[in-house]
Amino acid sequence: MITAGDEYPLHQTSRPVRDPGTERNLYDRFFFNGYTRDASVYFAVAFGVYPGRNIMDGAMSVIVDGVQHNVRASRLLGDDRLDTRVGPVRVEIVEPLRRLRVVVDDAESGFSADVTFTARCPLFEEPHYLWAPGHRTVFDITRLTQNGTWSGSITVPGGASIAVDDDNWLGTRDRSWGVRPIGEREGGAMEAPPGFYWLWAPLNFDDGGYLFDVNEYPDGRRWHHSAMWAPAGPLDTPVEQGTAEYDFHYRSGTRHAEHFELRFALPSGPRTVSLTPLYNFYMQGIGYTHPQWGHGCYVGDDVRAYDVLVTAEQDEMSPFNQHVQTLVRATRNDGAEGIGILEQLIIGPHAPSGLNEILDPHP
Repeated sequence: MITAGDEYPLHQTSRPVRDPGTERNLYDRFFFNGYTRDASVYFAVAFGVYPGRNIMDGAMSVIVDGVQHNVRASRLLGDDRLDTRVGPVRVEIVEPLRRLRVVVDDAESGFSADVTFTARCPLFEEPHYLWAPGHRTVFDITRLTQNGTWSGSITVPGGASIAVDDDNWLGTRDRSWGVRPIGEREGGAMEAPPGFYWLWAPLNFDDGGYLFDVNEYPDGRRWHHSAMWAPAGPLDTPVEQGTAEYDFHYRSGTRHAEHFELRFALPSGPRTVSLTPLYNFYMQGIGYTHPQWGHGCYVGDDVRAYDVLVTAEQDEMSPFNQHVQTLVRATRNDGAEGIGILEQLIIGPHAPSGLNEILDPHP
């Protein structure tokens, strides 16, 4: 059961807080995304603690006018696990499980943000993630996901301040902790053919929010799945849990979606939600699959960096661009319109998709 104490990045072992035990890949992470209802601006934040590697890192990326601005920072973790600041990035827990604040003040680049997330739906407690494709557990994770609104302001280099208000900004945040691959690659023989299939879709509608996720083996068997609905309003309202099937229509020459449809089976009845992609956010901007700034990697005792990428110019078959969050319009079978993201990371073969190699594109 998720409690308010789980909001704080202190998860590890039965030992004292500063002793992470023998697991190098232990992590504790905040993730956030936010977007305008008209889809004109998108941002994402990652902030992680890695006790077994003595590292804390954080990053924020904002897409404005087709340009993705990225600020990343990393430092040695040190002794104080509750000091959630790294370089110009910090996360504040204003009210556990209800309100969190993200502040970025990168004077060197001119990138700044002060935005507060406020929950608008009860949280989704996802089923436990446990993945052991070979002789070793690779994922052993607890995660919560919550939809909400944003308020505050963002300034990107060379641009005017962007007002962020609860009426026009929606988004999702998650908290996860446990064991997953982080930091520099460990040695040893490969135990199983490489492959990873990950889809995650938190969606915001005026009357509430949905969460769908699925992880599959190369033959299409599922090793993790959730499909949930939470109404907007009181945060103690029960969440509906069900199942979902999906149709994934690939954009030719890529491993990303051209169209996606979800068919939910929930206690309150079936619902179909069609997703229309708008544009990609490249997760490397906040460290995911980044060749240098990967989560938990040592890049210096106290360092930061800023760069930009033009989203329309990205090679979608680059190994560093496979992990994306695609901003989508969502249309429900009753005519209701929503917005959200479809996160995609597909590496290696996946028989139901007709993918056979490490990184062959869909025809």
